[in-house]
Amino acid sequence: MSNNTVKSSKSGSQGRTIAIVAMFFLFAMISFVTNLAAPLGTIWKNSYEWSGMLGNLMNFLAYLFMGIPAGNMLVKVGYKKTAQYAMVVGLVGLVLQWLSSFVGTETGVFEVQGTMVTLNFIIYLLGAFICGFCVCMLNVVVNPMLNLLGGGGNKGNQLVQMGGSCNSLAGTLTPLFVGMLVGQVTVATSMTDVTPLLFIAMGVFVLAFIVISAVAIPEPNLGAKKVKYSHSPWNFRHTVLGVIGIFFYVGIEVGIPGVLLFYLSDSAASGITVNATAVAGGVVAIYWLLMLVGRLTSSAISGKVSSRAQLIFVSLVAILLILGAISLPSSYRVSMPAYSVEDGFTMASVPTKALLFVLCGLCTSVMWGGIFNLAVEGLGKYTAQASGIFMMMVVGGGVMPVIQNAIADSAGYMVSYWLVIAMLAYLLFYGLIGSRNVNTDIPVDEEEEVPNSL
Repeated sequence: MSNNTVKSSKSGSQGRTIAIVAMFFLFAMISFVTNLAAPLGTIWKNSYEWSGMLGNLMNFLAYLFMGIPAGNMLVKVGYKKTAQYAMVVGLVGLVLQWLSSFVGTETGVFEVQGTMVTLNFIIYLLGAFICGFCVCMLNVVVNPMLNLLGGGGNKGNQLVQMGGSCNSLAGTLTPLFVGMLVGQVTVATSMTDVTPLLFIAMGVFVLAFIVISAVAIPEPNLGAKKVKYSHSPWNFRHTVLGVIGIFFYVGIEVGIPGVLLFYLSDSAASGITVNATAVAGGVVAIYWLLMLVGRLTSSAISGKVSSRAQLIFVSLVAILLILGAISLPSSYRVSMPAYSVEDGFTMASVPTKALLFVLCGLCTSVMWGGIFNLAVEGLGKYTAQASGIFMMMVVGGGVMPVIQNAIADSAGYMVSYWLVIAMLAYLLFYGLIGSRNVNTDIPVDEEEEVPNSL
């Protein structure tokens, strides 16, 4: 082997490593932006009781509008520019959320349930919606890119799970940071109390833009001839069922800790009488921490254990955990770590059911990578299009938690988790039956160019 060949091989390996690290960083950014919604929702909930999950809804609703355009953007301008555009969009969204702390605070716009909605709340929702565009675009970039860098199959899933570990780490720290900055949420708490966090987030976005600009990222779609295909991702049964699975999965991932946060913050329901909001934030942070543990574990075994086997196992375990949580009386207590500005880290007495919900983080950690990997397996040239469709269906993370929260408000917190069980049952079905590719007769490798006149 010549020296030039060796140098080329080393350079290619280094470039691949740098690209993987960049994708891991973007994965963390996704979680950081997404997980700002629920803690900020607890602040707005004091002003508007019905608003707890609205910021989260707006964040995920953006996926419905941006999923397919982001996929098209990926094909047209490539992974790198799509990521750069996402940074700019995210910065705009954060600036709007910061503006909501002081612009339009006294300006009433319309009335809901006897309460006048002020302009600053609308600005906040708009900011959350625009941030949703950002995370949608980032998701479109990182998932197929990590799958590609890993070579697809179990190795591709392994990289996606490792990226997901970075996602979980950011998800663990975000509610904890908000809890540290805000402390006990009262009627006097407002967006001004989290201004430092928003400024930090803006700085991170600027840094991310600079880092991505300096990194060489593979661009498999750029330079390819523009062709029309005789089929689409919608022609693959396992992909269509996987799209539905992604919709439900994100609803599960967000709904479990989201409603748990409201349940523990409600002193009358949870029995937590001191620093209930801070305790709730600490407990929910453990859920995201366990997602980190689960993804690290999955990344270690995914080279040997199939995505399908992992999805089946964790779906079944999560159903059993939630059934146990629903059944346990709130009087059964357990000590869990919590944090407050006044007392620092302490052990708080919480309902044992909270521990069972938190343990679900070990299960949900594996689901995203498993579903995505199974659903795009065997798609070949249709993978980029499928990625955009998947991102569109992430809107489930906004829709399903709102439905769950509505059930919680009308019938009780625990009753709302039956919706989560139903969604988990679908994922169990997908792992057992729906994930099998029954459309192997569709060509996915060779180019099919259709004349423009057709």
